[in-house]
Amino acid sequence: MNRHRRPVAVFDLDNTLASTAHRQHFLEGRPRNWDGFFAAAPQDPPLAEGVELCLRTAEECDIVYLTGRPERCRRDTLAWLAAHGLPEGPVHMRRGRDFRPARQTKLEVLRRLEGEREVRVLVDDDELVCDAAAAAGFTVVRARWATASQELKDAQGKEGRT
Repeated sequence: MNRHRRPVAVFDLDNTLASTAHRQHFLEGRPRNWDGFFAAAPQDPPLAEGVELCLRTAEECDIVYLTGRPERCRRDTLAWLAAHGLPEGPVHMRRGRDFRPARQTKLEVLRRLEGEREVRVLVDDDELVCDAAAAAGFTVVRARWATASQELKDAQGKEGRT
């Protein structure tokens, strides 16, 4: 591990930095409309509390983004981050056809990052991700400033889609 570099702070996107409230309706029907859900992401309003925390944390840490969004959303995600003045940093996204729960995929990335740099904090809204990261010894800030629908919670915890 390179301790001579600044530590990293890892931020989730959906319902941590970006409000998904306007697009959660895409998850209500069966089958869920994932294409519609992710296509609407560029219109997400920023969540002031998450954005402010990210900007403050960037004074001491390099920012890394860790999202359950699929890789096909990369261009829109990078544009959204830039449009809202968030710090540049690597964006880790879900690989195609990887539907494991976020608590598994995100913990895998956190452990990989930890092998390279000090991970100062994870900021995420998903309680299952936060529980898994805390149990693994990571410092966690639970982003409780947005309201997720039950459909989104199911998608995060059970379906491995976000």
